[in-house]
Amino acid sequence: MPINERKRDDVTILDLKGKITIGAAEEALRDAVHRVLGAGAQKVLLNLQGVTTIDSSGVGELVSSYTSATNRGAKIKLANLPPKINDILTITQLITVFDVYDSEDEGVASFSS
Repeated sequence: MPINERKRDDVTILDLKGKITIGAAEEALRDAVHRVLGAGAQKVLLNLQGVTTIDSSGVGELVSSYTSATNRGAKIKLANLPPKINDILTITQLITVFDVYDSEDEGVASFSS
């Protein structure tokens, strides 16, 4: 799964594309999150606009990323959830755990408030 890393102000944005499923894709997400947190990022926005599929391992990796960030005093928020992923997070009630935004602009702005 390709992950593009970029910055907007003091927010690190990770653009995720493809499938977040068991194996290489979940490892790519884990590695990217640990890399930016290790580099000192305190505000991380996961842009899920390009994600086509997520399985239980992928959901688990989102939770793990959230926990890793929280344990380091950082924040991870989600933006641009495709309908299928929004449904999965709603059904599992994880939608109440994550800060979720409809757009990247809203997600970036939320770190300032």
